Amino acid sequence: MSINLLVAALILGGMAAQNLFYTAQPEERAVITRFGAVIGQTGPGLHFKLPFGIDEVQKVATERVLKQEFGFRMESSGEGGRNRALTEGYEEEREMLTGDLNMIDVSWVVQYQIQDPIKYLHQLREPERTLRDASEAVMRHLVGNRLARDVLTTGRAEISLLARDGIQEAMNGYNSGLRITAVELQSVVPPQRVRSSFNEVNEARQERERMINEAIKQKNQAIPKAIGEAKRTIAEAEAYAVERTHRAKGDVARFQAILKEYLLAPEVTRKRLYLEAIREVVPKAGKIIVVQEGESRPQSFFHLNEQGGAQK
Repeated sequence: MSINLLVAALILGGMAAQNLFYTAQPEERAVITRFGAVIGQTGPGLHFKLPFGIDEVQKVATERVLKQEFGFRMESSGEGGRNRALTEGYEEEREMLTGDLNMIDVSWVVQYQIQDPIKYLHQLREPERTLRDASEAVMRHLVGNRLARDVLTTGRAEISLLARDGIQEAMNGYNSGLRITAVELQSVVPPQRVRSSFNEVNEARQERERMINEAIKQKNQAIPKAIGEAKRTIAEAEAYAVERTHRAKGDVARFQAILKEYLLAPEVTRKRLYLEAIREVVPKAGKIIVVQEGESRPQSFFHLNEQGGAQK
């Protein structure tokens, strides 16, 4: 009987010795519960605990970067260790409606770490499921508030940053103990069944942008040219106005000089003006026939225009 007791004592002692110690790896943290209540956590290394289920140890990889995939799943092909993306069956995850009522497919990856092992293990019943639901809700909200062309082109980087912050805020509200390190948009494309039509719309928009840019270019060329021509016309008009003003002043001065001479010698001045007018007009009159008073036939011809032409 004593031998059996000794053997049982040795077995119990061996089992107790095995349950007295545990080891945490460098990337792990261990959460200790005693009779179901959390009493603390330990870091990497060898540690002591009470045996026979009094203390329970749960190890959590806090230094490892974990990830969740949305709209696809990566699967190892086996040979060569190469992975491939599976998209069939995940259409509901990636199909989203944009702010301008267009459908697009959005696939993304959420990378995270377990920052607080105690909260991660005991605050939420399913922290991974909660993270998936929060990530999908935040991404659909961001995409739904933007135009499709922004999501497809320039808005991807901004959406990634806002999604990371939004998911982190949601998980903080749940006290999940998770830290979101990054959100990466893997693929943002139109759905396959409307992709050709979507490409036609994009081509039309690009053509519109090209025509707008061409019109702006022509406007930028035409406006300076028109301004230059306007300035030239104004300058010519101002020069013409100055010329006409000086000419009018000269004519006034000439008229005043003639008037002064006329007042001094009216008869002489009148005759001089008459002769000057005749000398200017007669060469332009062509052939001139002179008829004496009381005669019906011309007496002589004067080709003053030819003389004037010769003089010229």
